[in-house]
Amino acid sequence: MKLAPILLFTYKKVTPLKATIEALGKNQLASESDLIIFSDGAKSEKDNVQVNEVRAYLKKGITGFKQVVIFESLENKGLATSIIDGVSKIIEERGSAIVLEDDLVTSKNFLLFMNQALNDFKNDDRVHSISGYTMPIKTPLNYSYDNYFTRRASSWGWATWKDRWVSVDWSVSDYNSFISDGSRKKKFNEMGSDMTSMLSKQMNGEISSWAIRWCYHQFKFNQLSVFPTISKVVNIGFGLEATHTKFSDTRFETHLDSSDKTRFSFDKEPKLRQQFVKQFISKYSLRTRIYYKIKNILGI
Repeated sequence: MKLAPILLFTYKKVTPLKATIEALGKNQLASESDLIIFSDGAKSEKDNVQVNEVRAYLKKGITGFKQVVIFESLENKGLATSIIDGVSKIIEERGSAIVLEDDLVTSKNFLLFMNQALNDFKNDDRVHSISGYTMPIKTPLNYSYDNYFTRRASSWGWATWKDRWVSVDWSVSDYNSFISDGSRKKKFNEMGSDMTSMLSKQMNGEISSWAIRWCYHQFKFNQLSVFPTISKVVNIGFGLEATHTKFSDTRFETHLDSSDKTRFSFDKEPKLRQQFVKQFISKYSLRTRIYYKIKNILGI
């Protein structure tokens, strides 16, 4: 099995970065995998101290991988541009990539799951991406597979192939026709009530997100993403120092796979199973989003 390179994007958070790399190094395939780290430049003088702390840690030497390569940006690109540029650079050369940010802790079988899924679905262009993360999902007692499908990609530990990635229109050139089409907006929101509003914020310059554009591309081409039934990733990046997630959002808390499983049984037919989809989209419903927003405001 050909192993995909691991792309790790980091900015100024050295403590979660250490946890991310430590967990990744305990993966069964770590010693056979290339780790490629993209360190973004400081946005301000204030951030420069923390960015230098991150880079000092990286330069001490990271072991446990086949090869470690570090790219340091002289300027602050921001997460969206960093990921688009970095993934584009490596995936062009290597054909596929596993992508992590610096606040994601992985299970020991994360790389096994991701590489096996990349191998099993690489020739099926109905599949858009592989996710290492899943929110807690109740699986039917007679369900024998280790995956399910959704029409919404995850940015918390994911993977894809060159042919899917290079076809993305990052400028979203058809946005005007989309936003004036009520039926398409409604369809896009079937995988979460926040989808259209996030895309609008992106196009209006209110946020900078590669992920919502990635999800919109998936929607346009009616592709599905592979999710594990038990999460291989947990996000430890919520907090006041986080760039995009200032408060803990417990609706996404999950259980990390602690099993010794090394071979996974995949449902090879990409389709939406309602018993999974209902659980998935419930976390993105307007009622749920309002509830957790109020909780964060009240600090409860």
